[in-house]
Amino acid sequence: MADTDTTQTEDRDHAPAPWWAELGTWGSVGLIVLGAVAAVWVSFRLPGTPEELASGYYQAARVVAIGLVTVGCALLGRRRARAAAVDGAGEQERG
Repeated sequence: MADTDTTQTEDRDHAPAPWWAELGTWGSVGLIVLGAVAAVWVSFRLPGTPEELASGYYQAARVVAIGLVTVGCALLGRRRARAAAVDGAGEQERG
């Protein structure tokens, strides 16, 4: 039997995406703001602040970091899509 005669019928299982995977630009900006508000909340020691302030700042910094990474990826994706669209339009004019 040749390699071309065989077919693969198995579907590959993909791991579920993390909760921040599809936030987009504005969702990421919201995460950054939420992390900043959480850091201010901890610094003023408002109700709900953990006893150890370092853990509160750590959690707030994690939220901000996730927001920064996702907004960066979203903006880079837009920039690449725009560059590909401009590049594709230039090839159509030449071709």
